[in-house]
Amino acid sequence: MTAPYGTADAPRIAVRGEAHLEVDPEIARIGITVNARGRDRRSALDDLTRRNAAVLDLVKSYGEAVERLETGFFSITPELSSHGRGERVRTHHGRVHISAELCDFTALGELTTRLADLELTRVDGPWWALRPDSPVHRQARQQAVREAVQRAREYAEALGTTLAALVELADIGAENAEPYAPRAAGRTRSMAFAAAAEESAAPLDLEPQRQHVYAQVNARFTMAPPSL
Repeated sequence: MTAPYGTADAPRIAVRGEAHLEVDPEIARIGITVNARGRDRRSALDDLTRRNAAVLDLVKSYGEAVERLETGFFSITPELSSHGRGERVRTHHGRVHISAELCDFTALGELTTRLADLELTRVDGPWWALRPDSPVHRQARQQAVREAVQRAREYAEALGTTLAALVELADIGAENAEPYAPRAAGRTRSMAFAAAAEESAAPLDLEPQRQHVYAQVNARFTMAPPSL
């Protein structure tokens, strides 16, 4: 088994490289909850269907600004009367949840305002984020590696010697029993809007929240024997 601390002929340096990038978000997600109510199940369902179609048409009208549009859950729930004997349905409540992902933040403020202006419609968000395949993640990892090399080189220079070879490079926790828990890529900001005003409201001015991307690596190098 290889000695973890090297030998006198090939001393080993172990360092950690870290990177922290602060960048603008690439996408914003919003949650839309459409509600309906009816004296019977059919009227509640018809009302929910109409409201849901109106929301979908409105979101789709923004074209390429909307990268993803998905329906999450749907429910029709009876509400029982609290008076009288036996189980008697008083009314029915309908609900459908929709999520949308936008890349155009100018359209985001207008869309959220128009959605919130719809009757019995709730809007949550936005949640700012980077795409999973964003090049920013790669940039952070590469910067962490360069920082590890620079740190190891400075240690070697302090001993009057130079680095000889890279022995190991690993993500934090890649080979440990305790997995590394990366820090969040940026806190999300949330706001909710409940409909509705009778007149059109001015578009909301939503300021994108900067995203924080972290990367950490462990690196081991050998160096030429220093003269101590």
